[in-house]
Parts: sequence; structure tokens; C-alpha cells
Amino acid sequence: MSEPLNFLELTFGDSIWLLLFVAAATAPYVQSFRMKTPVSLATVISLMLVATLQFIHALVSSWFTSEFDPIYFGALIPQFVTEPIHIHRMISAGWLHGGAMHVIGNVLVIALVGLPLEGRLGAKRWMIIYVLGLLGGNLAWWGTHMDSWTPALGASGACFGLLGAYLACWPNDKIIFPLIFLIREWPVGLVAVIRLGFEVYYVYGAQSGTMGSTNVAHLAHIGGFFLCFAMGRLVAKGAPSELDDSSTSPYSMGGSTIPKIPELNSLHPWENSGFPLNDKAKRVMDRLLEEGDEFETRVAWLEELIEVAQCPVCGSEIIMDKGGHSIRCSTRKDHIQWP
Repeated sequence: MSEPLNFLELTFGDSIWLLLFVAAATAPYVQSFRMKTPVSLATVISLMLVATLQFIHALVSSWFTSEFDPIYFGALIPQFVTEPIHIHRMISAGWLHGGAMHVIGNVLVIALVGLPLEGRLGAKRWMIIYVLGLLGGNLAWWGTHMDSWTPALGASGACFGLLGAYLACWPNDKIIFPLIFLIREWPVGLVAVIRLGFEVYYVYGAQSGTMGSTNVAHLAHIGGFFLCFAMGRLVAKGAPSELDDSSTSPYSMGGSTIPKIPELNSLHPWENSGFPLNDKAKRVMDRLLEEGDEFETRVAWLEELIEVAQCPVCGSEIIMDKGGHSIRCSTRKDHIQWP
């Protein structure tokens, strides 16, 4: 087999096709960045757009002869991937798929596992994990098939990387996933162990000769899983959600948790001040002191308080601080910042 096409050998028409594939892959990420929408869903759209363009290219190529083959150009071919001009295959292979069921299976996992994981990690760390899974899978396949000419492609290594990182960081989270013939919430640890167990079983069966040959790169799945499992907690340091903390829903995007708020006591700035609380404000303050231990309740009563009270120092209007759980003087911050 001859060496596959590289960048230096592209014709003008080939370059147009390549630009279309790059645009299809990157446009959802640009939109996600601009609109602050989940990067996991941008990845789903990106993979689907590239798969659609693959179908269109195959259809058009049946009418017009073209040297450009997206799979042969972008898939991982172990024989050549170490050459600098072919190194792009380590990444581009993850955006190419062998058929409709191949891409649908991967985007379902990215949507079902990736979305709640992004809720924990945040977009930037999620993307790091995704790329690590992709690289881990491709490195595992290359390391075990160095002499192969067969193109390897797909985002499965990245998908298993998401599971590996999730298991390492928030194993007690429950996510909606089709498992054991049921679509319901399952613990991430259970989902990850079962999926990984099947992959190990498939690899063992292929190696022992009990399952026959397969065109699925199970070793790539395992490689992506374990690299992200090993690196997950390191990448997740400083993420919106604390490691191992499953007290909040992973589906709250950005991994937002309820802020920690200072304790309230019966002493407040209006005691013995020049601008004491009137009767209505006193009643609000009493309710605030009684019920203000919960974040949402405190915010509600503080919003009531700023409507009926004034700065205890200068008598000016009081407003909510940026944090949303304290109030301050609208004129001078040093007059009141409470609680």
C-alpha cells in the first residue's frame, strides 16, 4: 500500500474539502464559546456535522473522481502517525467515523456522560479530559499495532476517557444512562465498571481466539479510559465542583454549588445606630435571623430588608452585594457590608 495523502500533496479541490471538514468540526465550538453553551453539546454537533459531510463527500465522489479521502487522510494509520506530516491523525481520527451507528453510539455517550461531567468540571477542563481520552485511545492502539496499515477512527477513546475521569473524580454521581436494559439514573461507578468490564472481556476474547476477529478498537477504549482515570483528579483541581462532592446535581451546568455563607447572630449594624430599623424592618430582620441559615431563604429576606431599611451610618439606600448573599450601603462600602 502506498503512503497516504499528506498536506503537501493536496490539490486545490482537496484543500476546499479539507477546509469544509475543518469548518464543520470547529464551528460548533466557536458558537459555544460565543454563546456560553455547553462544550459537550458542541462536541456532539461537531461530530454529527463531520459525519454528515463524510456522507456528502462519499455521495459526490461517486459522481466525480477525487484523490481526497477524509478517512485515508485523517484516520490513524499506525505505520505513518509518527511522521511529523501525519501527526495530525492523532486528533483528526477522533472526528471521523465508519458509519451512522458508529457516530450515533459515540455522541449518545458524550451527551449522556459528557454533559453532567461538564457540569462538574467546567468547559475548559472538560475539553482537556476529552482530548486526553482521544490521545490515550490512539496511543494505546498505535502502541499495540505499530505495523498496521488499517485506518483506525472514531471518538470512542474520548468517550471512555470521560467515563474514566468521572469515575476518578465523582464516582457517586448518578447520571441518566441506558444500562441493563433500563434508562434511568445509575451511579457513575456502576456505569464505568460495567462498560470497562465489557471492553476487557472483548480484548481477552479476541486475544484468546474465543470471539473471532473484530473491527472495533477495544484497546483504544481501554487506553482512553485509564489515561483519563489517572489524570482526572489532577485536571479537576480547582473545578467548579469539589472532588468527590455529590451533594449537588451534576446537571447544573458550570458545576455550581450553593455558596458558603457566614452564620447570622442577633447582633446587627442597626443596633444602637443613628438610623435604626422601623417596625416593618424589624419584623423582616426577625424572620431573617430565624430562617437565614439556608442560602435561598437568606437571599429572599435580604431582598425584603433592602426595601424597608436604610444604611445605619448615613441613611442612604442599601443594595445587594455582588455575591448575592449580603447587603451594603449604596453610597459607601465601608458603611455597611453585612452579614
